[in-house]
Amino acid sequence: MKTVETIRDLRRQMAAWRAAGESAALVPTMGNLHGGHLELVREARRRADRVVVSIFVNPLQFGAGEDFEAYPRTLRQDAERLEHARADLLFAPSSEELYPRRREAQTRVEVPGLSGILCGASRPGHFAGVATVVCKLFNLVQPDLALFGEKDFQQLLVIRRMTEDLCIPVEIVGVATVREPDGLARSSRNGYLTPEERCRAPALYRILRETAAAVENGDRDYPALEAGAAQKLASAGFEPDYVSIRRAADLAAPKRHERDLVILAAARLGRARLIDNLRVMRSQAGS
Repeated sequence: MKTVETIRDLRRQMAAWRAAGESAALVPTMGNLHGGHLELVREARRRADRVVVSIFVNPLQFGAGEDFEAYPRTLRQDAERLEHARADLLFAPSSEELYPRRREAQTRVEVPGLSGILCGASRPGHFAGVATVVCKLFNLVQPDLALFGEKDFQQLLVIRRMTEDLCIPVEIVGVATVREPDGLARSSRNGYLTPEERCRAPALYRILRETAAAVENGDRDYPALEAGAAQKLASAGFEPDYVSIRRAADLAAPKRHERDLVILAAARLGRARLIDNLRVMRSQAGS
């Protein structure tokens, strides 16, 4: 695996692969890699001739008081894991390389509507930061496809909308959430959990499954289901941010006849802000 840190070296390598007629897949990450990231790399390996992984802790997607400075940087360990996963290229730029202008002068990409709800309401500007860095990476790598985990479901939809609206010729592939044996979605921020909090953390997925079962069995009182799930999270020691039942296609509030739904939740447990979601096909009974 080759590692490059500059845009010039990245473009030189990508041009050589394109000249050879090879396809390329991109896996954008912020590093501190876990099994979920590596599954994205393995899926990319199955779909493309060349696999490019970016590691960049993006300052634009962190708000005031968030964990940008404390976010784990484990580049050496990450590179070893990517080597074993058979990635071809690691792009690990500095902040100055990607953002040569002052932060306040940086051109930004924003997806209206989708970016201001759920996690976007709790973290203003977060998804503009995500869309901006992903758009830059798409322009730099020019991949045939890019892979993102479905754990970050709202982020996946923001990137799909951006790609469609800006006519970027990249196929966006969502990959199923990778979970621990007890159901906890794998996340870099799980490392913030104390041993006691780690024992409590799987309750988030359990409560999502209980809520999904009620929807599948025909319960249509979504506000009551959301409130009940939030109360269960609080009882389990979480500080709920939101639990929301939405239309899976665009995160709009679902109408009674719609069946393809997603239940999304975010909650704090100690230092960690955990997010998860679960797709659900609502029963037709009682429609």
